[in-house]
Amino acid sequence: MLFKLGWLVATPGALRAIEENNVDTWSLLQRHVNGEWGCISEADKLENRRCVEKGCRVMSSYPLNERGDKLWVITEADRSSTCLLLPEEY
Repeated sequence: MLFKLGWLVATPGALRAIEENNVDTWSLLQRHVNGEWGCISEADKLENRRCVEKGCRVMSSYPLNERGDKLWVITEADRSSTCLLLPEEY
């Protein structure tokens, strides 16, 4: 575990998408907290590694389905909370 998740929260859209796509949320959170950032650019992966060390916000993006819908996971810089949301809810 690279950092603490804090409080876990999710937007209504994310909860709906998780249910509709039968997503294993705990698996995604485990990937997020262990540095498996999902489908983000190499530059963003490097930034996440820096953010883990420096105490900045960390973000992952995971595919939900074959249509290409994504679920974002964002842990705040102070590690007080982690939010699951859809990109359009940002």
